[in-house]
Amino acid sequence: MKSSRANLQQKVLDSKMLNLSNNNIPDSVKESSNAYLQELVNTPKGAHVLKRWLLGFFIIFIITLFLPWQQNINGKGYVTALNPAERPQDIQNVIAGRIEQWNVVEGQLVRKGDTLVILSELKDEYFDPQLPTRLNEQLQAKKEALSSYQAKSDALQKQIEALSNNWQLSLEKARNKVKQNRAKVSADSSDVIAEQLQVKIAQDRLQRGLTQEKQGILSLNEIETRRLKFQETQNKLISVQNKLAISKQELINSQIELNSVNAEYAEKIAKARSDRSSALASIADGQSELSKLVNKQASVDIRRGLYVVRAPQDGYVVKAMKTGIGETLKETESICTLQPVNPNLAVELYVNAMDVPLIQQGRIARLEFEGWPAIQFSGWPSVSVGTFAGKVKVIDMVNSKNGQYRLLVTSDGGNWPKQLRVGSGVYGWIMLDDVPVWYELWRQLNAFPPSLKEAPEDETKDKDTSEKK
Repeated sequence: MKSSRANLQQKVLDSKMLNLSNNNIPDSVKESSNAYLQELVNTPKGAHVLKRWLLGFFIIFIITLFLPWQQNINGKGYVTALNPAERPQDIQNVIAGRIEQWNVVEGQLVRKGDTLVILSELKDEYFDPQLPTRLNEQLQAKKEALSSYQAKSDALQKQIEALSNNWQLSLEKARNKVKQNRAKVSADSSDVIAEQLQVKIAQDRLQRGLTQEKQGILSLNEIETRRLKFQETQNKLISVQNKLAISKQELINSQIELNSVNAEYAEKIAKARSDRSSALASIADGQSELSKLVNKQASVDIRRGLYVVRAPQDGYVVKAMKTGIGETLKETESICTLQPVNPNLAVELYVNAMDVPLIQQGRIARLEFEGWPAIQFSGWPSVSVGTFAGKVKVIDMVNSKNGQYRLLVTSDGGNWPKQLRVGSGVYGWIMLDDVPVWYELWRQLNAFPPSLKEAPEDETKDKDTSEKK
């Protein structure tokens, strides 16, 4: 201030030095100039007011920095249904067909089992209106064929059993014949031995007789008798030997017959078993074809029931994917969308991966729905207006396509608007713990995650129990 006054005085002196006139400055002018200069060097009143306001704002700001602030994690999403069965679903046709009739309009309330669309057939193999009757006739014919094959199989089985019994009888008969021929051979052998002995005796007597004849002891007649006896024994021996040879030949023939019995009946039984195996194979093929026919008949019956597309549950027809009459549909193609009645609403919120570890089931959330005006103070939920309470129900274990994680938030207290519709946009905040405002500002400036205190003991127990389940 002194320097400004000195500058002013210097300017006055300079003006006096430049004043070449003999006229002096009036005193009134001097006083007014001094007052004006004094007013210039004094502080204005508005500056004092501004200083007071700034000081007040600074004090309020300092106090605000120490106020409690509830940390939160925000996210965007939309309204959905908690139960997947209550979410909007596409009604699809199971079979390909042609639209013949629409029984509903968009926005109509339908009940479970109500007819939505009537279709007609597209595949030529199902065009025949008498197809079930034709299939039934084929089934009856196939059953009769199976009965015939079964009768043939039973007859062949009985034939095999009869052949087996006859085989045993024939074997026993052939064995007995072999035994008889062997006994006969044995008997004939004994006869041959006996006759050989008789021949030897007759020969010895003949020799002794010849000797005695020379000695004159026996007569010639006796010698002739002994010679005749010897000749008879030789003839008898030859006869017995021939008989033994015949017996041996019969034994050989009986043994051959025994072997032929085995071969003959084995061949007959093998042929009968082959025929029965063919019959059983025919039965198996017939049963396979019969099963196919039964399957086809059941499929045709079910397919004819699929010409009518019905509502799977109560709901509203939202949008028709196919319109008009005569349009064709492929298998599993969407016909219309159905919104179930009175779904248990929930909110899908998507949050960043960095914030997911800080969220637990049961955390409180504040929700702002599109269409409902709201004033939200995320850090002071108690002064918020137009927001609704929620509770975290589900936290996904994997991220979504956008890299964020999905949360399912349900109503906390059941005070959500009744006018909410599935698909409405939502902006939400997951409420965490209280911290000072200065800490929250510092955290936001440094992009740190919110702080998290340890959960209460009861919540930890509940979480451990849910994890074990």
